[in-house]
Amino acid sequence: MSHGHVSFNVSIAWLCAITFALAVITSAVLTPLIRRMAFAVGVFDQPDGGRRVHNDPTPRLGGVAIYLGFMLSLFTTLNVALTHSYVIHHYLSTRDLAHVIGLLFGGTLMMGVGLWDDIMTMAPRHKFVAQFCVALIAVLLYGFTIYGVKLPSGYLDLAWFAVPFSLFWYLGMVNAMNFMDGLDGLVSGVAIIASITMIVVSLWKGQYLVAITMCALAGSAAGFLPYNYNPARIFMGDGGSLFIGFVLASAAVMATEKRAVAISLVVPLIVLALPILDTVSVIINRLRRRSPLFSADRSHVHHQLLDMGLSQRQVVSLIYVVCGILGAVAIALSRPGGPHVF
Repeated sequence: MSHGHVSFNVSIAWLCAITFALAVITSAVLTPLIRRMAFAVGVFDQPDGGRRVHNDPTPRLGGVAIYLGFMLSLFTTLNVALTHSYVIHHYLSTRDLAHVIGLLFGGTLMMGVGLWDDIMTMAPRHKFVAQFCVALIAVLLYGFTIYGVKLPSGYLDLAWFAVPFSLFWYLGMVNAMNFMDGLDGLVSGVAIIASITMIVVSLWKGQYLVAITMCALAGSAAGFLPYNYNPARIFMGDGGSLFIGFVLASAAVMATEKRAVAISLVVPLIVLALPILDTVSVIINRLRRRSPLFSADRSHVHHQLLDMGLSQRQVVSLIYVVCGILGAVAIALSRPGGPHVF
């Protein structure tokens, strides 16, 4: 290993550490302030004895803290990278910069959609249309398009199906996160597990922009989690869950740019298999019952586990363990010298 390569790895490690630390600190400091603000403006969830399982009025603007922690840390890291020519030369290309801008802009729009719903309440079909528009902007304007998928047997070129597949990917990911946000700390913890998995795999595959992006997401979710864990003092709301889903979806798309070292979409699919399968199951059941696809009910797996007698903490811990095991599987399959599944 050359001296330059060692320095490069050290530079990336520092950028990842700085990004994570800033995100944690920013999110942890801002969350109690946003909690007070939410109470002041009257944006909180009232317990209803049905689908909502909390017992006290709880503010639901926590996603703002996650968003600000992510944005501040990523902006700071980008500024550090731009002021060091060595890092720029080895790390950031014009395409990388376009992706960062697109990620920040698209993430802001998706956060805005969720925040509008948290404050003003949107009809489910209007929220879906807004999500579709944001995904369309990310895919067509900023190039977050999945042109192909790396398979064990080779590379599958999606050709004309690339744009529809990419839109499906975005809408599936953001709604999987949104649907899962039904218990204290559930989405926050799963986001941390998914981010850590993608950090490890992306560093192995040389996808440093993805690693730094995931450090920002992991840090902002980690700073928020202590306030969101049962009994939650604040919820992330749709703004937080949609934003997390958008960032995870975008990071996976960014990793498909370099075919030779692409992190297949299989990685986030494996670690997030439980919420994704839960979303698919809920949608199928609602289609069978001919009920609105985006209506709220207690058909999700976490509600079913609660109905079996488990406590909120037990259900959340169980889902953490499942996602953690799946994350370990994804890491094992993608390790250097491994089976090269992706």
